[in-house]
Amino acid sequence: MNVSVDRVVNEVTIKIELPAAEVNKGFNKAVQKIAGQVNIPGFRKGKAPRKILERHVGIEAIKQEAFEIVANECYRKALDDEKLIPVGNPSVEESKFEENEDMQVVLKVVVKPEPKLGEYKGLTVEKKEAQVTDEEVDAAVEELRKRGAKMVAVPDAVIVSGDFAIIDFAGTVDGEPFSGGEGKGYPLEVGSGSFIPGFEEQLIGLKAGDSTDVNVTFPEEYFVKELAGKEAIFKVNVQDVKRNELPELNDEFVAANSDFATVEELKADYKEKMQKYAENKAQSDYERSVIQAAVNNAELEVPEIMVEDRIDQMIEELKLNLESRKMNLEGYLKYTGMEMDKLRETYQATALENVKTDLVLDAIAKAEDVQVNMEDVDAELATIANQNNAKVEEVKQIIASNGNMGLLLANILRRKAARIVLDSVVQ
Repeated sequence: MNVSVDRVVNEVTIKIELPAAEVNKGFNKAVQKIAGQVNIPGFRKGKAPRKILERHVGIEAIKQEAFEIVANECYRKALDDEKLIPVGNPSVEESKFEENEDMQVVLKVVVKPEPKLGEYKGLTVEKKEAQVTDEEVDAAVEELRKRGAKMVAVPDAVIVSGDFAIIDFAGTVDGEPFSGGEGKGYPLEVGSGSFIPGFEEQLIGLKAGDSTDVNVTFPEEYFVKELAGKEAIFKVNVQDVKRNELPELNDEFVAANSDFATVEELKADYKEKMQKYAENKAQSDYERSVIQAAVNNAELEVPEIMVEDRIDQMIEELKLNLESRKMNLEGYLKYTGMEMDKLRETYQATALENVKTDLVLDAIAKAEDVQVNMEDVDAELATIANQNNAKVEEVKQIIASNGNMGLLLANILRRKAARIVLDSVVQ
């Protein structure tokens, strides 16, 4: 077999030439394979003569099977010999394939990029100091007060932002009512942005017993397509105005709503936990910035197919997350008023950066001759098992059955490569 490879960035053209004798072996394998799959009256499976088989399935079917066998074998060997890693399926650009003749095939395939690494050791990246202020602690404590708030009616109150207006409403478009456009006794938090843009602002200044017409326009990307961009009029009656009444922040309130006896004890615990969270986040952000610096120093072009594949993974993860909360992707898209194309677009930048980071870490691992051993794998499986409250053997079986062992090894390798970068940082 003669092979020539021409690489332009990440697209590789592979030209393969194979002697007729090897081609004929492919035809023999094709005949044996097809004969073992079909039932021909008067013959045991796999025993029908070739002429009979050709009349039964057609010569072209045998030729196609032979081509698949021969071309795939040659393609895989060419990849191994040239140390190429495809990221998509090859396309056949040219082919000459006949029995008793030399084969000539030209394939094109997109392969995994080989980044040109820049500086990835001895990097200097500023680390932000994690400091929780008393004001931030007070704001967190205020959230506890809000959870204990009671909504009370305020007679003769004028609606302001933050109030709950208890309203009856009935909407029309072009003079006709529409589905979902009517409600009775609805508690609308004014300023929450939960209604159509412009609706809530028109309630400010009203009091219980007031009525008004609210004029709005549905957004162009509204999730109900029949209403998108349409002007609507809502007849609104204000039944009541209510406001949240916050409890007094004192030791009695703290004792009744937390594990602490005093306000000071509560604040001290909040500050300790918030400080620990801030420090962990600062460290995580710092490490991410260091790795990003190494990625930015590298030169590479990412094939579009790799970005699209990563977006597919992200959407699959979103689907699983939604399903765990008794939701589905179709309902999510409808609720957000987003088409699938738009969702994919929102993931584009993140997917690109994720792929670039993986490629650079893979290149660093190769440059540093990083190896993954069984101790690394066992530790990773134990971590996953612990996080999911499962047994290690169960996790191992699930990963193996899903064909994700390669991904597991790749993740371990990349983390070890990232550790090399992080441990060499100049403070």
